[in-house]
Amino acid sequence: MSQDQGRMSDEDLAKQKAIDDWLPVTASRKAKWYYSAFHNITAMVGAGVLSLPYAFSNLGWGPGVTALVLSWIITLFTLWQMVEMHEMIPNKRLDRYHELGQEAFGEKLGLWIVVPQQLVVEVGTCIAYMVTGGKSLKKVHDTLCPDCKDIRTSYWIVIFASVNFVIAQCPNFNSISAVSFAAAVMSMVYSVIAWGASIHKGVAPDVSYGSRAKDTADGVFNFFSALGDIAFAYAGHSVVLEIQATIPSTPELPSKKPMWKGVVVAYIGVAICYFPVAIIGYYYFGNTVDDNILITLERPAWLISLANLFVVIHVIGGYQVFAMPVFDMMETYMVKSLKFPPSFALRFISRTIYVALTMLVGICIPFFGSLLGFLGGFAFAPASYFLPCIIWLKLKKPRKFSLDWTINWICIILGLMLTFLSPIGALRNIILSAKNYKFFS
Repeated sequence: MSQDQGRMSDEDLAKQKAIDDWLPVTASRKAKWYYSAFHNITAMVGAGVLSLPYAFSNLGWGPGVTALVLSWIITLFTLWQMVEMHEMIPNKRLDRYHELGQEAFGEKLGLWIVVPQQLVVEVGTCIAYMVTGGKSLKKVHDTLCPDCKDIRTSYWIVIFASVNFVIAQCPNFNSISAVSFAAAVMSMVYSVIAWGASIHKGVAPDVSYGSRAKDTADGVFNFFSALGDIAFAYAGHSVVLEIQATIPSTPELPSKKPMWKGVVVAYIGVAICYFPVAIIGYYYFGNTVDDNILITLERPAWLISLANLFVVIHVIGGYQVFAMPVFDMMETYMVKSLKFPPSFALRFISRTIYVALTMLVGICIPFFGSLLGFLGGFAFAPASYFLPCIIWLKLKKPRKFSLDWTINWICIILGLMLTFLSPIGALRNIILSAKNYKFFS
């Protein structure tokens, strides 16, 4: 009997290994440190960087710079915590954000705390990228051919989605590394175009840095919403453990060393993109800047078209980086809970359905980006700003009132304020803009 059980457990282990070798996050552990760098840049530097000057125009110089610098420091700190906690349990790797949550809060509660937040960030970003990709393609077409027949955004979203249908079939993180590298380069390039073209255009006549609000209430709500815009520019935490899972680990060289090296390079890249775009964009256009600085620029037409094309390439890579952990969750559930055999057909059907659903939501709700500020307030800020701190306090148990304990509590309090304040501003903006919203436009 005991021999049978032993054989059974060996069999189970073999089955488990076969499944892990098939799942997208754990399939290949051959990534180099620089894979981590460009996956993180692709995840972090979203098209949201182009809205930073607009966020500054609602915050003003002091609060704007403070929020941007603080966000950079806090999210780098919480990212370091997640990298450290990946292998904090001897002989075990916490390959997914929800596995870290389960380690801290228990098997069931950990899932309920982490998975909904992670899904809002990842699925929400995928839908927003569908819309961004479609709108950027339309902008390229309209800029290069102003006299051509107008083509609805919906059709451009379908064109953008068709590329993602194909790339989504890449089996795991390492197989999209070339796409992710191209996306990371593009994000750096269009950021440089955004601030370089601003300098070339020169300071706007009668530039003003006063509040763009009509009254005090308007100013307060716009301030809250702009804090959210800056917070959501740092959304890479939802995929960081899954990226680290692809890096090999040995007792001599644990995965956290190459991973951290990649994160530092990525964060230097983030600073190179974010700070010049936000500061130069606001300095040159003041409170007349649009919510996408490329729209404000308009000229020269070829350069702005090129920048929008780079945005398209970037969001293709960004879509894949954020979709991969979702594919992992879906495939884990289907193979482990529903007992489907791991196969290409299962992967092809499930991923095609996912891309199709994100495309359909993007077509139905092309103003999804403005809803993301509201939805994201409940998920983006916790996932990046304070959930890692809570898990750190729970698992590492630093001494009360020690420096470690104090820093974590400061991050938790600032993150909670952000979680409550930014959706308030975003909700008001949704209500005010609702009359302009057009479904299926």
